[in-house]
Amino acid sequence: MTGEGAVLRIDPHVHSEGSYDGREPVELILEHASDIGLDGVVVTDHDSIDESLHAAELADEYGLVGIPGVEVSTAAGHLLAIGVEERPRKGRPLEETIETVRDLGGVGVVPHPFQRSRHGVRKRWIGDCDGIEVYNSMVFTGYRNRRANAFAERRGYSKLGASDAHHIRNVGRAYTELGLPDVDPGTPPAEIAVDDVVEAFRVGETRIRGRRTPIHRSARQYAKGAVRKSAYLLTSRVPYVTPRPASMRDA
Repeated sequence: MTGEGAVLRIDPHVHSEGSYDGREPVELILEHASDIGLDGVVVTDHDSIDESLHAAELADEYGLVGIPGVEVSTAAGHLLAIGVEERPRKGRPLEETIETVRDLGGVGVVPHPFQRSRHGVRKRWIGDCDGIEVYNSMVFTGYRNRRANAFAERRGYSKLGASDAHHIRNVGRAYTELGLPDVDPGTPPAEIAVDDVVEAFRVGETRIRGRRTPIHRSARQYAKGAVRKSAYLLTSRVPYVTPRPASMRDA
């Protein structure tokens, strides 16, 4: 990342009460992000974009850049759609979903790759994407992050770090520093165009910051998330989309 231009601190993977396994209102997330020195967060609820759009509208009131997004369930696993104002259809092939995200003006980033228990996309299915989440604060050990980082390094993908927070105190535990060489360093985050931020994610002007969430917090989040997911699947009228293609279920 060059030393010229503005540098933004963005947590690009945060869940709100709009996720079946989230709990926090976006106002609280934005307030906390501002208090801890972030310049923005991307609320990426599971297959739901309403709260993220609301957060993007409110962001400037907290001195933050407003970036909408969503975590989409594709046929191959989860995908972060960053910078979109519409939710791509769930259950579609990964590459098709990435193309849709690009058509909507965003970037498609693969979160927690290779982690099948978390609906991460398997290595063989990652082709033409816009970035890889190489540091996720919710992993139990550093092995998963190191593996993701090595993969992104070999393939030349843009690298992102994120908290994957489902609780307010985890927001910002990991984040991405974005370099915007064409933006004046003194520009307030709320005045920076979303398109400039999305382009910085795309070209890889990034640096990873943060630390892992304590194991007891991660374990508690996984356990609560599993319970909420079960309740969601039992009550939702929308059929659950398998995180892997049918042809791979026995692989």
